[in-house]
Amino acid sequence: PPWLLTAFREVGVHEVPGPAAEPRIQQYAATTTLAAVSDEVPWCSSFVNWCFTANNIPGTRSAAARSWLTWGLPALAQLGAVAVFRRGTPGQGHVGFFVHAVGNQLVILGGNQHDEVRLATFPEARLLGYRWPA
Repeated sequence: PPWLLTAFREVGVHEVPGPAAEPRIQQYAATTTLAAVSDEVPWCSSFVNWCFTANNIPGTRSAAARSWLTWGLPALAQLGAVAVFRRGTPGQGHVGFFVHAVGNQLVILGGNQHDEVRLATFPEARLLGYRWPA
């Protein structure tokens, strides 16, 4: 899907140490109502919103990862599906794009994965759901 191609072109964008902020991450944040000016805040949902906005598909406009649980349509594991995960305390989460599965590990392309846009694996047991544009 086009939004996944957009996401892959961003691989390598990473946070800047210290008080400065990576301008590209600020652009991601501008697609949400939070519009954070720092790259020291959770920005996975901002990245997903930016990828959809860049392809003229409305996102959630929320910086909250779990906001994606009610967006679009429920989906199965398919290339480019939005994957929403639980993390930390109740209410916290992570979001990115499904690429493929390796056993019970899901390979996800997303932002703020080890402070950058990259592929990372997540246990399938943490998955809350997949979504697809309506």
